Amino acid sequence: MYKDWNTRPFSPNQRILADFIPKNEQRILYMTEQEIADELGLSIASVSRFWKAAGYKHAKDFKSKLRFRFESTPSEKMRDAMQRTGGNSLPRKLLEITSHHLEETGRYLHEAVLQEAIGALAGARHIYIYSPGPCAGLAELMAYRMARYGLVLKKMAPSGHELLETLMHAGAKDVIVVFGFVQLLPETEVILDYAKEAGYRIILITDRLVFPRSQDADIVLYAGRGEVWEFHSMVGPTYIVENLILGVGLLHKDRSLRKLDKLQQLRARYGGKLPRS
Repeated sequence: MYKDWNTRPFSPNQRILADFIPKNEQRILYMTEQEIADELGLSIASVSRFWKAAGYKHAKDFKSKLRFRFESTPSEKMRDAMQRTGGNSLPRKLLEITSHHLEETGRYLHEAVLQEAIGALAGARHIYIYSPGPCAGLAELMAYRMARYGLVLKKMAPSGHELLETLMHAGAKDVIVVFGFVQLLPETEVILDYAKEAGYRIILITDRLVFPRSQDADIVLYAGRGEVWEFHSMVGPTYIVENLILGVGLLHKDRSLRKLDKLQQLRARYGGKLPRS
């Protein structure tokens, strides 16, 4: 819903609304335009004009779409995906959808920001990865590939107090990669809060152009996955992760290649004795 809000020619007052609404989605559903205006110190006319500027007919239209987001279940997302591919070639339609996600991801991938993330990872003492739910596979990919360069990566518990068992060790020379998709989780808030005291850097990979508290992360990388109510593809996030993996390897090319050569030597020496997993 907020994908193009950063690029729309909003007025200063409309920018205030564009920042407030994504952070207060649950409240917005039940607030009147007058209540929004009063809380933000704006005129009700400014609030009323905002909806068209944001691409909606009026407040009711926006709230209807927002409510649909909250009511979307896994079955609704799958049903939507099936309907979109029904009657068409599945591979062709899926290629069309994923190509769109990749194109969108590439549009917002700034080279300077990517290189900053690569440099932070390459210079980190330890890299911690917080990857809840379906992001777990992305953490596995990062840990498996980057460990070959000699980097130390640790996956964090996806929820609850177990997260603290790892977080307690993170310090000023470390980096935490956080996958923040759809909504701000309590665990993500804890990681963001504790960074001020511990001093570690945070790389946030998110599928929202306006993600709550993204300003508290050191580096933010956007990965398109579709709207909240859609079946979410991991093509965009995987593209970001593979850029980071290859980027770290290229940053210290000779050292990375030496590590990979050593791996190949060990495979040639002991490969016959060890089964491949």
